[in-house]
Amino acid sequence: MADNKEKLDQATEKVSDEAKNSVAAAKKAAAQEAKEAESAVETAAEEVSSENAPSEPPKKLKSLKAARAAYSTLVYVVVTFFALLAIFPFVYMITNATWDSFTISTTLKLWPNFKNMGQVITNYHTLTDRATFSFAVGFRNSFVISVSSTALSVYFSALTAYGIKVYDFKIKKVLFALIVGVMMVPAAVNITGFYRLMHSMHLLGTLWPLILPAIGAPATVFFIKQYLDSSLSIEIIEAARIDGANEFFTFNRICLPLMIPALSTQAIFSFLGSWNNFFAPSILLTRSELKTLPLMVASLYGDRYTDMGAVNLGLSISVVPIIIVYCFLQRYIISGVSAGGVKE
Repeated sequence: MADNKEKLDQATEKVSDEAKNSVAAAKKAAAQEAKEAESAVETAAEEVSSENAPSEPPKKLKSLKAARAAYSTLVYVVVTFFALLAIFPFVYMITNATWDSFTISTTLKLWPNFKNMGQVITNYHTLTDRATFSFAVGFRNSFVISVSSTALSVYFSALTAYGIKVYDFKIKKVLFALIVGVMMVPAAVNITGFYRLMHSMHLLGTLWPLILPAIGAPATVFFIKQYLDSSLSIEIIEAARIDGANEFFTFNRICLPLMIPALSTQAIFSFLGSWNNFFAPSILLTRSELKTLPLMVASLYGDRYTDMGAVNLGLSISVVPIIIVYCFLQRYIISGVSAGGVKE
């Protein structure tokens, strides 16, 4: 009996060992199959990605970076070239103001006269000794004309642009088209008729013919109108009207502060144009005490002899107010131009 039980136990242990061995073998085979399947999937994925990927991505990436770097370098070279091209006349003019007339006429000087800076004083005395040149008188006349015309041009052009933008009336589009059309007419075309008009109004021999026409500045009206299209919301005007504000209060206290970038940009352009204006003052200003600074500098050119050192010094002095105005208002130029060129 005991022997049978012992044999039964041995058989049971043998069966359990075989079962364990078969389970372990099955797990091992399953793990091997899973590993082989995973490697096959990875191989297939690599093949698919290699088929879909560009042929040589690193080379294309490098070529794209090289193209961008070359383009940036080209842009900087072109911008630097044009910047130097714009600055060179001013540098050349200021440099020549330190040399005598003989040196300027015979040689090309690109650097100041450091060895003899007293030549500047000599040129200044030559400049002020001329009977036809008075810096104080020329500066006063140019300043009065430029500041007055700039103020009138900017304010009334803003008022006109505000009216076209805010109000709705029948001939609104026709009026704006007429303003744009006037921009196409050169100033030299109507100077004869304008001269006769000023003569009939007894305004010749005064500064008024160079100040009053600034009230109607089509280019300024057009620019400010474009600026208002992108910056002024009609709801602000309607809210001010509901609160009881009149139209001039709304324009002066609400709209004008919103127009500061555009007004500053146009103020610079208007001031520069009025200060450098030579054609109209040479025709309308007949008396020497009313001549502007550009006219007085032009009078330095003689028929037989011209002191180029004095002329360049006078030109250098005449551009100082322009540089000052630009330095104070230049930060508004970019914002004003970009805002005026975008319409929502």
